[in-house]
Amino acid sequence: MFDKVLIANRGEIALRVLRACRELGVRTVVVHSSADADSLPVRLADEAVRIGPAASRRSYLNAAAIVEAARQTGAQAVHPGYGFLSEDADFAEICAENGLVFVGPPPQVMAALADKSTARALMSNAGLPLPPGSVRTLPTVGEAQEVAAEVGYPVIVKAAAGGGGRGMTVVRSAAELPRAYARTRAAAQVAFGDDRVYVERYLADARHVEVQVLCDGHGNGVHLGTRDCSVQRRHQKLIEEAPAPALRQATLDTVAEVALRGALSVGFTGAGTVEFLVDEAERCHFLEINCRIQVEHPVTEMVSGIDLVQEQLHVAYGTPLRLRQSDVRLSGVAIECRVNVEDPDRDFAPAPGRLDRFRPPGGPFTRVDTHGHVGYLVSPHYDSLLAKVAVWAPDRDAALDRLDRALAEFDVAGPGVRTTIPFARQVLRDPAFRAARHTTALVERLLAPPADDAPPAGDGPPAEAARAVVPDPRGAAEPGGRTPVSAVPAAGPTTWRNR
Repeated sequence: MFDKVLIANRGEIALRVLRACRELGVRTVVVHSSADADSLPVRLADEAVRIGPAASRRSYLNAAAIVEAARQTGAQAVHPGYGFLSEDADFAEICAENGLVFVGPPPQVMAALADKSTARALMSNAGLPLPPGSVRTLPTVGEAQEVAAEVGYPVIVKAAAGGGGRGMTVVRSAAELPRAYARTRAAAQVAFGDDRVYVERYLADARHVEVQVLCDGHGNGVHLGTRDCSVQRRHQKLIEEAPAPALRQATLDTVAEVALRGALSVGFTGAGTVEFLVDEAERCHFLEINCRIQVEHPVTEMVSGIDLVQEQLHVAYGTPLRLRQSDVRLSGVAIECRVNVEDPDRDFAPAPGRLDRFRPPGGPFTRVDTHGHVGYLVSPHYDSLLAKVAVWAPDRDAALDRLDRALAEFDVAGPGVRTTIPFARQVLRDPAFRAARHTTALVERLLAPPADDAPPAGDGPPAEAARAVVPDPRGAAEPGGRTPVSAVPAAGPTTWRNR
């Protein structure tokens, strides 16, 4: 195993990786911006290196400064967590050129899967089902119109370099398509430096189901079952659970098997997630492969008993996978709620500030991943994720009750600070969600203005088309596509401390 690992991230995921390393006897280096100088990961690391100011592009996205910090401290590997540089093939290649092991798939695999059009073609060749639409990108609006007419409206225009819920526009009629096509290309160019797009049928009443896979560099792989991530706002996940509920066992088995086959077919290594849309007839449609640990990984750990971050480190070190499929035993139900510092009453506007009170929940089978503490200043410079509350129970009803109890106990307060806990509890009480009849349209329905002639509770198409999304410059919890390596010249780390 490695002697020392550099953690190129912040917040709860940096702390999660640090703890996994410590249990393996691996020393840690945490890089940080000036805004995070007093954060828990910095406090608990064996060494901490300040690599830049608060702005992400001059710190957490500054590849040269991160590599220099690793070289100065003698780290052998870099764990990128999620977000920031975690899916940047250029950064992985830079690490390799400097004698550092990047904890993730090989750069060429990352590059192929980051291009959603290429990934669709590769998965189609591996036998995975795709939503109806174009496999290749569409350079003209005329070609987009031809595909849309063939598959039928509504359609969704997607950026080839996008991901993580960004760079996509839902189009409900032929009249909307030219403008949506142009807008999505422009947004993709700004966000990803790549304006290529493709078109596929939009599945409005679908479930978002994903499969966790683990693969090594020796051709071995296992899947760890499914997760349902259908509770989303603007394509960003809010509540996740494992296994995906209310689906036939044959569907769960099929989607898991094809996910693993697809990952192995492209030489994937490490921990990854293969994502699908599952329609009302339980037909599965491939979406993308994420080449990193996911925010929602705790629910898979709770039903499987497997530490995914430690497995990532073993695979990166070159150890053959220590599991076979017959070793994977899934038990019970786990549900996770993301606690974001946002105000649901103001369209989920960021609501950062100092935490005067911070008391996470406890109790049996309750896990809280957080970097928060009393006196912590939630920075406005980064993603708003403050904590993840995950619970386990033998069945789904008990897990839902346990999660609601845990969220009710969570005490977070400070000047101007608001969280998404009240909205999450509203979701947990929704009859369609309780009955596992929800789809990705659930949140749009709950947020829609009340109407006298509103239909009964249930999930149908969202009230309005999603807009092309340009990523927040502060950095998203799960950015998709390849983030360009920072063009800011590296002055190297400015301070570092022994721990």
